[in-house]
Amino acid sequence: MSTVYDGEKGEFVAEPGPTPVPLLEVDDLRVEFRTNDGVAKVLNGVSYHVNAGETLAVLGESGSGKSVTAQTVMGILDTPPAVVLGGQVRFHGEDLLSARPVRRMEVRGAGIAMIFQDALSALNPVFTVGFQIAEQLRIRRGLTRAEARKGTVDLLDLVKIPHARQRLRSYPHEFSGGMRQRAMIAMALALDPELLIADEPTTALDVTVQAQIMDLLRDIQREREMGLILITHDLGVVAEVADRIAVMYAGRIVEQADVYALFRTPAHPYTEALLQSLPRLEEKGQVLRAIKGLPPSLTHIPPGCPFHPRCPRAADRCSKDVPDFHQLPGNRYSACHFAQEMLVSVSAGSNRPKHSRGSSWEEGS
Repeated sequence: MSTVYDGEKGEFVAEPGPTPVPLLEVDDLRVEFRTNDGVAKVLNGVSYHVNAGETLAVLGESGSGKSVTAQTVMGILDTPPAVVLGGQVRFHGEDLLSARPVRRMEVRGAGIAMIFQDALSALNPVFTVGFQIAEQLRIRRGLTRAEARKGTVDLLDLVKIPHARQRLRSYPHEFSGGMRQRAMIAMALALDPELLIADEPTTALDVTVQAQIMDLLRDIQREREMGLILITHDLGVVAEVADRIAVMYAGRIVEQADVYALFRTPAHPYTEALLQSLPRLEEKGQVLRAIKGLPPSLTHIPPGCPFHPRCPRAADRCSKDVPDFHQLPGNRYSACHFAQEMLVSVSAGSNRPKHSRGSSWEEGS
């Protein structure tokens, strides 16, 4: 391993290696939905990437565009009402949006697989779980029935479903919520994908089961060196498993950063607001904070920065000019006019706006 001298640190450090080629690149993706209420601009120039063996968390509240981005990547977006206006989804450099349907089918499952939010709805209720997994192995990998059955048992063992052989004949409703999610993970892994997209994989599960599912995903990812995109609104989950975070708001990526950098020094007011809304165990009798107002309607996104009506740092230009996605030191990005100033103020310990009746924070209980 070669080293270089870092003048600021006064020591030799490892020389940075070549930048890895991204496994998946989403570039300037724009999608709208044409509805009876008008045109909803659901994705407005979304860009992110994920490398092999890396976990990217896509964080945001409901309606921010997280799942629509994933569905576009997978090629399962309903069109209409959705219309893909532009952008690229590159897998190993190949643009999937311009690929033929047959090629997209080849990539789906074998190259990129997805775990859906509601396992009970995603699994077919009239077929056994074993049949649904084995069918993939038979059709996509050309295995015999006996080989597919053995492969299914191995997959159920991999995701730690007890008595896997006996559970082959169980229907989805006969599994608990946690076991159904494990079965969904087994199905997603059936074709040995290089990239796994997990869309809110712990929704509606109790806390203990959530931790078990996240530990399972992390272990499988490390064992298989897969890329993982974790779609979530849970900052606690993100802190445990992610390498990088992309924060979404109103169909835009507003910040991307290494997980430690983002938690330590957020560079966008929305990220700052999310972090400050977290309850802190060490503060007894604390006032819980919520962000004032509501996310904008995607049929009527305000001009300028979409977060400005709720932002405690907003200035006049925020209501007029859409901020560029600035690159900041440390290979991080922020779509805020005042990103540099934020980093300075956050580092100085002044990142938390004063809590007052006229601020952009609301008290909760």
